[in-house]
Amino acid sequence: MDFMDSVLIIGGGGREHALLKALLRSDRPLCLYAYPGNPGMERDGCMLVDQKIANWDELADWAKMNEINLTVVGPEAPLAEGVVDTFKKHGLLAFGPSKAAAQIESSKVFSKNLMKKYGIPTADFEIFTAKDEALAYIEKKGAPIVVKVDGLAAGKGAVVCAKLGEAKAALEDIFDKKSFGEAGDAVIIEEMMSGEEASVFVLTDGKSYKILPVAQDHKRIGDNDTGLNTGGMGAYAPAPAVDAKVMAVVEKDIIAPTLAAMDKEGARYRGLLYVGLMMTADGPKVVEYNCRFGDPETQAVMPLVRCDWYKLFKECASARGNLSDVGWSVDSGYCVAVVMASKGYPGKFAKGKAITGIDEAEEKGTVDVYFAGVATDRKKENYQTNGGRVLAVSAKGETLADAIAQAYEGVAEIKFDGAAFRRDIGAKGLR
Repeated sequence: MDFMDSVLIIGGGGREHALLKALLRSDRPLCLYAYPGNPGMERDGCMLVDQKIANWDELADWAKMNEINLTVVGPEAPLAEGVVDTFKKHGLLAFGPSKAAAQIESSKVFSKNLMKKYGIPTADFEIFTAKDEALAYIEKKGAPIVVKVDGLAAGKGAVVCAKLGEAKAALEDIFDKKSFGEAGDAVIIEEMMSGEEASVFVLTDGKSYKILPVAQDHKRIGDNDTGLNTGGMGAYAPAPAVDAKVMAVVEKDIIAPTLAAMDKEGARYRGLLYVGLMMTADGPKVVEYNCRFGDPETQAVMPLVRCDWYKLFKECASARGNLSDVGWSVDSGYCVAVVMASKGYPGKFAKGKAITGIDEAEEKGTVDVYFAGVATDRKKENYQTNGGRVLAVSAKGETLADAIAQAYEGVAEIKFDGAAFRRDIGAKGLR
């Protein structure tokens, strides 16, 4: 019998389902596990870790006992907590940055100071730990202005304030109401940048790197970017906001200097570096860094790349890894991912609504359905809603218009009570 490599995926959202589907496209037999995983990952043949896990040491023990060759970490929280260091201590390979390197996302103070020190283009900013000093500063600067908390806030830690009153309310929320807990012990107040936004994913072994197709996320709940901010309502790739000429500038002024800066700071960066960009009148600038794949961008980016994802993740994770050895090609054409959410999201929403039509959607051409906030009923026979963002439907097409049409054909097949989704995902790219 051939030796089969075993992979453990940490996380249980749409992004992790996308990582699983990418690994399944690798032309090699793999034994796949997930913790905690989700029913969609299970449906695709992934086994879920069925043991109570109290901490990352216990999961590392489980991985050792089950002879896991590689662990791929999806979400930011485990990375910020040092899961990669824990696995390394146990002699195990894990894809993702160390705790020190993950500070690029877990501390905005760290990342803004890094950019300032190494001359990486970003918005002008000041850092405050006291409300009265922050208030005095915004009164002097005026609006529009952006208020950000230092720590992890599940993508909700940046408040764009069009008026001074909004900025004052944001400071009240952070300092007086402690809405963000310890994440809000320090705040960054920065100038508001305007332009098109884009998400650039960089896979790196710390020295060499590969850049994935550029994606554009849709953060607001409503069409035409109206309503409240969410974790992301859909994405498409490649985004025309960053063409080859702009990408050359991004690479020279942002990507290469960031990796070199992390090395100089003694926190060599391995794994996936997500660079959130704003295409300003003065050229591309960094909005923020994340230490992991974005969700839902991953669902739009991964299907466009052909490679052995297992080998690629392994080269990034290994101390002597060489990413440049991995063969890699990007399909022509586009991919669009549309998120279907529960009614009321990002506010209060009900759970337990029956979901139908997933099989029918996946029978349509190039459609993939990625589970996020989905559970099974008691008999484990039917799917039901179990979160704000329920699932994402992605599709590929030769043209962007074609990919959009196919994705929405898939969406039309899937039904659950109160299903909410945007009808303009990818429209910016058509313009």
